[in-house]
Formats: sequence, C-alpha cells, structure tokens
Amino acid sequence: MPGCLPAAMAALSRDMGLICPEANGSEAAWSGLGRPDQSGIVAAPHLLSVMNHLTGKHLLASPSMAPHDVSKDLPDLSDVRGQAEARMILEVAAAGAHNVLMVGPPGAGKSMLAARLPSILPSMTAEEALELGIIESLSGGPSGIAMTMTRPFRAPHHSASMAALIGGGRMALPGEVSLAHNGVLFLDELPEFPRAVLDALRQPIETGDVHVARAATHVTYLAKFQLIAAMNPCRCGFADDPSRSCHRLPVCLQEYLGRISGPLLDRFDMFVNVPSVPLEDVWGGEPGECSFDVATRVKAARDYQMDRQDCLNRDLAGDRLMDLVNIDPDGSKLLENVVKQNRLSARGFARMLRVARSIADLSAHDRVSGPDISCAVNWHKNALHKSST
Repeated sequence: MPGCLPAAMAALSRDMGLICPEANGSEAAWSGLGRPDQSGIVAAPHLLSVMNHLTGKHLLASPSMAPHDVSKDLPDLSDVRGQAEARMILEVAAAGAHNVLMVGPPGAGKSMLAARLPSILPSMTAEEALELGIIESLSGGPSGIAMTMTRPFRAPHHSASMAALIGGGRMALPGEVSLAHNGVLFLDELPEFPRAVLDALRQPIETGDVHVARAATHVTYLAKFQLIAAMNPCRCGFADDPSRSCHRLPVCLQEYLGRISGPLLDRFDMFVNVPSVPLEDVWGGEPGECSFDVATRVKAARDYQMDRQDCLNRDLAGDRLMDLVNIDPDGSKLLENVVKQNRLSARGFARMLRVARSIADLSAHDRVSGPDISCAVNWHKNALHKSST
C-alpha cells in the first residue's frame, strides 16, 4: 500500500481510523508519533480479519513502531588507510553538515570515504525519521517501508534522469534528492551527470526542498541533504601522473572541469584532493581511527551547535552567522587578507565562515581562531585549483 504513512497521518488528523495491510503496520504506527492514543490505526492480515474487526467479532490490535536500525552494519572509517586530510574534512563536514567535493584519480578511495560518512553521523531523531518515512512511503511499493533511525545514503548513477534525481514522472513522485532528506546524497563521477540535471540541484541545496510541477499537479517535497561528490581530475583520471595521463593535457582537464557550472561549484563548502595511496600503505598500513570515536566528536560538536543556535552551522546566515562565528584577533587579521587577495562570492565567503565555525566546534572552542580560518581557506576550492594548474 504506497503512501500508507501519510494516509494514516491524515486519518488521525481528522479523528478517523485506518485499516492497513499487515505489511504496512509498523510504518503506519509512526503516524501516531507524539499522540497518546493511536488506537484508530490497525493492521489486517487478510480481508476476513477486516470483516471480523468491523463486526466486533475479533478486534485487531494497533501495530507497534519498530524502527529497524542497521547502523551496526555500516562500513567503518577504520577501513580507510592513509588519506588523513580527507578523513579530517569528512569529520568537519559531518559536524556542520557541509557539502564536499573530492577530486582524485581512480582507485584513490573517494567512494570508500563517502560510503563511510553515515557511520559518523548521529542517528536521526524520531521527527526526522518520520519526515523521511513519509517521503519513502510516497515513493515505495506495496510491501511497505522499513523505518530506521539511520540516516539515508543515496548514490544514484550518473545516467539518472532529471525525474529520477529531482523528482517527477507521471505521478510526480519524489526523487533521489528527497529520498536523501536528513541524510547524504553522493554523486560519483560528478562531471558525467547531465549538465541540466546538476544545475537543478542548486535550488534544493539552498532551500532544503524541491518543487515538482506537472500539468495536473504541483508538489513540494522536502530535500534537505548533505551533498558529497567525487570526480577524477580529468577524463582519463591521471592528470597528476605524467606517465599515465593522456596526450591532451591540459585541454582535457579544462574541458572536464568545464562540465560543472560555476554556480554549482559555489555550493560546495569544501574541496579536497584525494591522492593515490601507495600499495605498501594499503597492504601493511595501520588502520585508521574507527567510526565510533569520530562519531562521538561529531555528536558533541552538533550538540554544541544546537545548544548555541538551535540549528547546524550549514543553516547559519546573515547577521546571525557573523555574530556566532566570533573570530579572535588573529583569525580576523587572516580573514582580512583573504578578502583582499581572493575573489570570493558572498555565498562562498559565508560557506567558508561556516566551515571555520565547525572546525572550532569540534574542539568546543567558543571563538574561531586563525588556524580554523586557515583550514577553511585552504579547503575552499583547493582541490580544483591544484588540479587546474
């Protein structure tokens, strides 16, 4: 029964009941979140049980909420060998919910790093899980959905259509950006996505929702996701290795980067080069820090933000951002030099400040220091600058 969860919520809001298939019972039970009584929601295994319930012969019981939390099955960050800078950027990104673009040759570990981001993110709250559940219910099949507290990780292929990524189709269903709500949207091989599809991401990144318009309907879906993307430095992937790169350098490098529009690049908070790891380090290197330890710091940083401003750093804007960044004298001097020497857009400048605030929050510092600003500056379009020179 597609849409069982929103149907149950609509029924309760009108003081009505709902009889749903047994397979959808735990999903529909989430509609009673925060309500003392949800006895109007019942799940039936077959039509005969429905008849018995309606005639009072055998009343059906209300289903129970049973989130299936699979966080223990998530890939662990300890699997990553080397890549100290990329791991640090991933931690900062998790702390402030920032968008990241990773640039590196094939096999460097970009996809491996991205897949481990959910393991260091805090579990969703019940309200966040309910928001995602409604979206999944509207797009799911007849067998129902598995409610979970684990943040979603969506990784659509670069051949995905506009409707698949943004939402649409004959029924105006939610797309990958909405299915990644409160979680992570990972776009591998970023320049291989159609240009129009990529540019359609700009609006949901800024507003946290997406508008799907069709001739017969107009729907707005939530789409507040953390964008993580990966790409090779050029089409062959070996622009940084003269022994393996193609003969068209640097033209092929510039053409490949040119597939991504400047406005979309401006919506990434951090850029990181992910170099190849020597085989001896992969084979005999020490395992990295485990996800549990990193997740503990990330949760503490997020709690720190919520106590201070009631939102994550990615949502800070305007005067509130300037007030809460709270830069010390050394950081202010460095920031003045950055403003004088770099051509930053207002959006890029704000994103850089948010990243600096998240770096400070990981250390529970009230003030943003010079080193925090320095890191944020170095990670601002750093990978692209290195790749294009």
